Amino acid sequence: MKKLYGVITAMTTPFDKQGKLDLDAMRAQTEFLIEKGVDCLYPCGTTGEMYLCSAQEREAIAETVVKAAAGRVTVFVHVGAMTQEETIRLARHAESIGADGIGVVTPSYFNVDDRAMAEYYKTICKSVSPDFPVYAYAIPQLAHNGLSCEALENICAECPNMVGIKFSLADMTQLLKYKRVNGGNFSVVFGADHLFLPALVMGCDGTVSGCSGPFPEPFVEVYKKFREGDMAGARAAQDYANDLVWLMKSGADMSIFKNILTMRGVPGGYMRRPLLDLSEEDVAKLREAVAKYI
Repeated sequence: MKKLYGVITAMTTPFDKQGKLDLDAMRAQTEFLIEKGVDCLYPCGTTGEMYLCSAQEREAIAETVVKAAAGRVTVFVHVGAMTQEETIRLARHAESIGADGIGVVTPSYFNVDDRAMAEYYKTICKSVSPDFPVYAYAIPQLAHNGLSCEALENICAECPNMVGIKFSLADMTQLLKYKRVNGGNFSVVFGADHLFLPALVMGCDGTVSGCSGPFPEPFVEVYKKFREGDMAGARAAQDYANDLVWLMKSGADMSIFKNILTMRGVPGGYMRRPLLDLSEEDVAKLREAVAKYI
């Protein structure tokens, strides 16, 4: 089964001024990222404003990215939704259109214990083919619920297609614990962009990075230098990437990502309400700040 690795870009979702999907811009973003050398694409996640999209819209985004990528890079579609039924629908759809796998965020808002968490992921894993890879997605600072190693062991024991986890809290201790799941045969990708290189050193497979969307180049360079064994070069690339991570506020406002994409010649589009676009004043400040990087 395919797994995520290297620079896995969490894609933004471009909307027009009326709040409608701009699939032409989605195709342009896909081409831009592939040309810049990212390894995998990850649409419809947190960076993609997934909870603000309907199931039909998420299916259209997934189809657009998979078709535009045309097998040139690995595409995992995030399918986690607020209801189990919608998650299953999106999971089956992703498999049907030829995605390489899926990511599934933990249930959100309501308290979910280990028993319910394991049952949820087992249900999702069994809703698709047994050889269709599934990554859990833990982002407890937003989703409210974490994901324990005990629950993951329970899931893996019954579902061989649960192959890994995307972990998006900057907690290196928990990261190392996830690496031990399933006898150490468990893929872990990190969501803390500024810790990409340390995560690689500790044995992670890659980063699912929103900041690599507007600026893929330094993240691609980190991974390249690391694989070549050039640690000095990898550290220099990570330092450069971190300058951009701080400039982009670590993804706290996706409008920053979209505006930088537009500045780079890729139509980034607009945010969907209730999220707001940057003010004209803030766009001007951002343009001045990123001028030396583009």
